[in-house]
This record gives sequence, structure tokens and C-alpha cells, in this order.
Amino acid sequence: MTRVLVVDDEPQIVRALVINLKARKYEVDAAPDGATALELAATRSPDVIVLDLGLPDMDGVEVIKGLRGWTRVPILVLSARQTSDEKVEALDAGADDYVTKPFGMDELLARLRAAVRRAEPVGGGEDGTVVVETAGFTVDLAAKKVRRDGRDVRLTPTEWHLLEVLVRNSGRLVSQKQLLQEVWGPSYGTETNYLRVYMAQLRRKLEANPSHPEHFITEPGMGYRFER
Repeated sequence: MTRVLVVDDEPQIVRALVINLKARKYEVDAAPDGATALELAATRSPDVIVLDLGLPDMDGVEVIKGLRGWTRVPILVLSARQTSDEKVEALDAGADDYVTKPFGMDELLARLRAAVRRAEPVGGGEDGTVVVETAGFTVDLAAKKVRRDGRDVRLTPTEWHLLEVLVRNSGRLVSQKQLLQEVWGPSYGTETNYLRVYMAQLRRKLEANPSHPEHFITEPGMGYRFER
């Protein structure tokens, strides 16, 4: 059974989440502040964490950083903060997704299910290969090959590197800054035009309809997400 840790200091939100999650057969722990959240994360081993950023004892970003020092458990941020800078800060600290308050319960639960699925190991062969398949193309991370419609797709080294980062974070929103620094280097963080150009190239080579992508999704002002 999937265990969820809800971290929020608003009792009515905690109550709504606990009721809805338990009704769907999740096990639920709740923490009203950052210190309790870190303690429960260590002792209760949740499968996913739903975290508010505005906590009474510390900022939620600090909680994310504390968790990321020792665990890769999926973190779904739930916050009233709506500016892109604040969202990107949480993502750069290690959050996996971001839902803005007020929120729809159905959307939140769908995001939570997706976060849990993404945390499951990607299937690989006995020789250690890891192959990610979509309806239209296949990515072999070990062989560094992409096939579409039975044929190899030629990618430049930069295109491959960008694809690899997105695929290894499948389903997770990766910030523009993280992508730039991982693909182009630590001195790059604001050259978002690079990303637009190379994402357009990947879509042209791999998407069935590049103008309406199904796999390389843009989150405006924040980053990109690869969906299988």
C-alpha cells in the first residue's frame, strides 16, 4: 500500500487530503511543520510527500533540501505561491512537481499517482540496458540510440544529452536552469533560447505532430517534462 506524507499547517486542507487519500486506499501521515515532516520522512518511509511551502517553522524549500540530502522520494509541492521564480526555486531544490492552491482534488490525485509511478524503477534487461518506449519511438539509454518507425534517428550530441536528461527524469518537471546547466554547463542558466531551439529540433525528429507534442511538454516559464 502506498504511504503518503502530507505536510501542511492548514487543518482543513490536511483533513480534506487525508479523507480523500484514505478513501482511495492510501496510508497517510500528516505533519504540521517542517521539523515534524523531516522526522516522519525518516521514520515512516513515505512513498510520496505532499508539501506546502509556507510552514510555520521553516520554508518548505529548506525541507526539500533537507530531504534531498538523503532520499529521492517524490515530492509534490502544494502551495499558494504562484510566481515562476518561486516555483523554479522549489523545483531546483529537488521537488518533482508543483500544484498551486486553490487546487482541484482530482488533479492533485492524478499528479500524485504520476509521481508514484515515476519513482518505480525503469525496466531494464539482464545486461543492464535501460530502454524507454513510447508509442512512437524508443530510447536506449545504454546504447545511446533512438529508433522511430524501425529506423535509427540521428541526434547531435547536444540533442542526445537534452533527451537523456529529460528521459531519466521521465514525467518530472525539469527546470530550465537545471537543463541548461546539465547540458551546456554550470555557467549557463539563463540562455533559455538554447532550450527552445533544441526542444524544437527534438520534437521535429521524434513527435508525430511537433506543433502539438505529446512527449516533450513545455511548462511555460518553468521548464520541460518528458511524458511516455
